[in-house]
Amino acid sequence: MEKVNNLNTFRTKTRILYKHTDQMKVVYYGNYPEFYEIGRVELMRERGFPYAELEAMGIQMPIIEMHSKYIGSALYDELIEIETTVKERNTGIRIQFDYNIYNEAGKKINEGYTILCFIDAETRKPIRVPERIWTSLGL
Repeated sequence: MEKVNNLNTFRTKTRILYKHTDQMKVVYYGNYPEFYEIGRVELMRERGFPYAELEAMGIQMPIIEMHSKYIGSALYDELIEIETTVKERNTGIRIQFDYNIYNEAGKKINEGYTILCFIDAETRKPIRVPERIWTSLGL
């Protein structure tokens, strides 16, 4: 995993497994949300908020919106890089993660975003994004 200069961006790499691909050994389009999750989880872990700790704090983060744009392809056994960014602070209960995915040659093959809502694990009601999280992201 590689850190980048600003707190709100993180890069990590993962290898394309056979299970990620179709018969042409190209990543099946439905697997990109898994790559988004890898980027998001590792960014939060790096900033001091692994999902297990958030759950221990009584916080859950369901995805309420997702967008994905397919630009190129990743292939079986290729090492891809997932760049995850939180660009701006939201004053409410949501946080948006933006993603750029690059193939082994460094070409952007996918871009997208997810919007997550913070909820209280017990009541399942929305809660504000904790200030500590915004601070850890430099926002």
